[in-house]
Amino acid sequence: MKVLIVYYSMYGHVHRLAEAMAEGAREVTGAEVELRRVPETLSEEVLKKMGAFEAQKAFAHIPVCKVDELASADAIIFGTPTRFGNMCGQMRQFLDATGQLWAKGALVGKVGSVFTSSATQHGGQESTLLSFHITLLHQGMIVVGLPYAFQGQMRIDEITGGSPYGASTIAGGQGERMPSENELAAARFQGKHVATIAFKLTK
Repeated sequence: MKVLIVYYSMYGHVHRLAEAMAEGAREVTGAEVELRRVPETLSEEVLKKMGAFEAQKAFAHIPVCKVDELASADAIIFGTPTRFGNMCGQMRQFLDATGQLWAKGALVGKVGSVFTSSATQHGGQESTLLSFHITLLHQGMIVVGLPYAFQGQMRIDEITGGSPYGASTIAGGQGERMPSENELAAARFQGKHVATIAFKLTK
């Protein structure tokens, strides 16, 4: 039973959540979990001007995903930063290249899930997750979120990401805030939840 975690991260916030997703998924017996990055669309020069080039070196060892790899997975967990309440352009371009998979019905019946990051508390996390689900539904995937069985999203003692639609983190305006332990716990819970459902579907 294969779980593929496919993400784009500019400064490392989504990458850290992806690692936590993998940790949770690996708790499920029989789960083979792999991390993949979507292709970068920005030049090295632009990334340096944005202060992202050095940050990305920390996860440059993660292989770049090929579209055909999606068909070999039983569950796919996508991660994207928020851009104006929607997924980032890098992720959109990657997904727009999956037309042949759609034509073959290659992703029908597979488990799909999403997580995200935004600069601010109300930076469009929920709209990003929900609008991402539309693509998964067009592909015929079974959409899985983050249920309230994860009690961490009921907390009011701290500002934290997480919603029924998926795990998330708040990065801060300068990217200064990395995922909190509660946000990482949400990602681990979601990863395990997705892998558990995929396992049941493949039995």
